[in-house]
Amino acid sequence: MLKLNHLDYYRLPWNLTDNSISWLEPTAKCNLSCDGCYRKNENSHKSMEVINEELDVFTRLRQCDGVSIAGGDPLTHPDIVEIVKSVKKRNLKPIINTNGLALTKELLHELKKAGVFGFTFHIDSKQGRPGWRNKNELEMNELRLHYAKMLAEEGGISCSFNSTVYEDTMQFIPGMVKWSQEHIDIVQVMVFILYRAVNNEKVDFYLGPKKIDMNQLVYNEETTERTDIIAEEIVELLRKDDPNFDPCAYLNGSEKPDSFKWLLTGRLGRKNKIYGYVGSKGMEIMQTFYHLFNNKYLAYAKPKDAGKGRSMLLLTPFDKRLKKTLFNYVKNPLNIFRKLYYQSVMIIQPVDFLEDGRQNMCDGCPDITVWNGKLVWSCRMEEQLNFGHNLKTYPKDFMN
Repeated sequence: MLKLNHLDYYRLPWNLTDNSISWLEPTAKCNLSCDGCYRKNENSHKSMEVINEELDVFTRLRQCDGVSIAGGDPLTHPDIVEIVKSVKKRNLKPIINTNGLALTKELLHELKKAGVFGFTFHIDSKQGRPGWRNKNELEMNELRLHYAKMLAEEGGISCSFNSTVYEDTMQFIPGMVKWSQEHIDIVQVMVFILYRAVNNEKVDFYLGPKKIDMNQLVYNEETTERTDIIAEEIVELLRKDDPNFDPCAYLNGSEKPDSFKWLLTGRLGRKNKIYGYVGSKGMEIMQTFYHLFNNKYLAYAKPKDAGKGRSMLLLTPFDKRLKKTLFNYVKNPLNIFRKLYYQSVMIIQPVDFLEDGRQNMCDGCPDITVWNGKLVWSCRMEEQLNFGHNLKTYPKDFMN
């Protein structure tokens, strides 16, 4: 299997108090029941008072560029327009993470007026969507295009897609990345989240000295699916389709520094061709200068800025990969009159349980949320809700 050297890439400087994103959960209610979901679906909306208190925790404890408004599905919240306004008035970018089921053109227009910056649509083949059951990931591209066109018609709203990756859906990732290239003018980000579930065969869970039965948590599943897919497998798969595919930046694991928990690739191209990739120095310069002038790290770019990919070529003196990109681009002199688009491809590798029981979390994870006035990992919220703490893990029968 492919082995990437993490020292070849830019370690994104995100940390607990200075990050690109924060994660707001105004509701636990969802209108779908997806495989692999880590949140219990409950008909429970937070009040605007509580939501504003949580936003105040972010602004008090954490520098960030954007706020992912998630859930549940946030579009089920009756005050979603007011939530967007509350995020916006704090000079933060409101990014709605949704399955899109409740999105209409009328609601989209209201959300844009309220200040929404972007949408991240979670769409994959294991959501049990009405009318889309038994479709594979490539067939789901038709639905993705529906939402991308909806945002493009409204104008000025960033468009991202994420999808949970399972052992039997990995094969479709190159086709999905190719699809995103074909729509690079209206799709700014593609995210692949590697499937995880509690593995009761390897570790036991404890709260202090008490062994915990994990059957009461939603992300405890008896599954034959692999729960140990890693980011490098996805890169290896993508390189079979495009040998030049190469990431530029990463977040490492909290317990394993050479693991890739968030692995970012930036590419420049048009619908019919990818000219090349951003290297580690190019991404470092972008993040550093954005922080220098805005006092926070960049989360999402406006669609019009993503369409100014030629401006990134100004960094070629500092970035070997961008030099190759420029060389490919200027082979055709007519390109000087054509737009060059920037597009991100992100691979997220959630918690890994190491052989000695340690939990390898995302070090500097952007998806930090609020619970009881504290910053906690959003993907482990069910443990907070059920036990008041994150649980510790030990190798099977270690405590006996």
